[in-house]
Amino acid sequence: MSKSKLNEQTLIMVSLRIPLSHSKLSSVGIAIDTSAPPVNTWKMTILVIILSILLFSSSAVVVGAFRVPPSNLFNKLCSSRLNYNAPTTLLHSSTTTPNESTTNNNNDNDMKLEQKIWMFNDKYPISYEVASNSNLVTNNNNNGEIVPILLLNGFGVGSFHQHRLMKQLLLEQKKHQDTIDNKQYVIYGIDYLGQGNSWPTNCNDGDSKDELNLGYSADMWLDQLTEFIQEVIIPISSNKKVHLAGNSVGGYLATILTSRHPELISSLILMNATPVWGLNLPGWDGKLPAPTIPKLVGRKLFDTIRDDDTIAWYLNEAYVHAEAFDGTSFQDYETSDQTINEKNQALGSKIKACTENNGGHAAFSSILWSAPASESSEKEDIADFYSTLGKLPVDVLLLFGENDTWCTPAVAKRMHINLASRSDTTSSPAVAATQRYVSLLNSGHCPNHESPTAVARVLLPWINSQDRSNVQLVSDSNAIIKEPWSTDISAHEVTIEESNNMGIMDRIVSTLAS
Repeated sequence: MSKSKLNEQTLIMVSLRIPLSHSKLSSVGIAIDTSAPPVNTWKMTILVIILSILLFSSSAVVVGAFRVPPSNLFNKLCSSRLNYNAPTTLLHSSTTTPNESTTNNNNDNDMKLEQKIWMFNDKYPISYEVASNSNLVTNNNNNGEIVPILLLNGFGVGSFHQHRLMKQLLLEQKKHQDTIDNKQYVIYGIDYLGQGNSWPTNCNDGDSKDELNLGYSADMWLDQLTEFIQEVIIPISSNKKVHLAGNSVGGYLATILTSRHPELISSLILMNATPVWGLNLPGWDGKLPAPTIPKLVGRKLFDTIRDDDTIAWYLNEAYVHAEAFDGTSFQDYETSDQTINEKNQALGSKIKACTENNGGHAAFSSILWSAPASESSEKEDIADFYSTLGKLPVDVLLLFGENDTWCTPAVAKRMHINLASRSDTTSSPAVAATQRYVSLLNSGHCPNHESPTAVARVLLPWINSQDRSNVQLVSDSNAIIKEPWSTDISAHEVTIEESNNMGIMDRIVSTLAS
């Protein structure tokens, strides 16, 4: 590798490694000339742009659902070949030990998972899935109450990342049907536009007529999710609301959406939510087609992070248990989606498949340059995540994998403190809403996929309770949970006193992640 080539790749990978907060550096500006620069300044311009990415880099967008890779990945990626041996479960089929999480038995025969398409803005086909029991009551009569739950993914995955949790929630419903007043869960998963299986028609690297003036951003995804809830979910909901649960970037989106439209939300569940978004770089608003320089930088970064070995590193850091990397979920159910029928398809393969659309490079470049979410649908002031939490008028459950090395327990505790401040009568306005924090030991950044049984057993009493401030979320039946790929998952509830007693280092860490 030439020295100049090595230097360019070095700068790019450094930008991927450093999780700096956009909010601390947002006052720094670098002018970007969107026209082609003279030949003698071309390399210098690219270096300036890459350095600006280094300064503004936000790990929530660059790696999305997964933590930035460990520091020694930088050296490996700058060599001609990685010498890392990824777990065999990552990109190839695997076998797991069956239990109720993965085995289809007689009690599961009436479960179903349906793939559907919904049109966003009457233009963009959005892929979504619905999991339910086949005896579902589909109207609001005396036969049952319809309780919809929308699960939001992290960045870079599709709704397949929620299949395990979907199934476990249905299993828990069946197990406790006699005690939950004949409630029927309808569980939704959705792919954001430009992720998973949701793409504009006839993508052509940002240059097609269907991509013209399309900007991938938090605001656009929030508009998509809001309209989806209003048009698809609310009409079937008994109380015209939905329980909203988000993992990683999905938690960020769920928080802002709840702030904008609390009238639509029954409760909010944050699973290792990411508190940051976006580079917010000046010079381009993210609308396609992309200018030359942002397009080149985005392409380089996109190809780097979707490399098989890089995906392996991300997963290895995001999960505690490498055995959980396989795709076991709804695989035994009849469906037209072959990626679900193929048993034990590796998670890494599914993630890689999400990047192979003809619009992938352009979508990533647009997201990379985008601003954080706006505080309101009017797209004016940028929302501050922690301040937004402190104003939410709905019940909020923090459900965090304790072994997450990016969204650490310190981050969860800071969220807990901000949520608890809502009841302060000296604040304006004071909010009479409940907040609870349950920590899952031996689980990482994606508890919905790594610890679905434990998550489902905490969510069931939360969702069905009329008094969430007093309902028992951790009991003898769910304090210790065994997933098929793990040692015991231990659940325990964190009190507000514990959160308030954060040490100095925890306070520093939680402040940096904002």
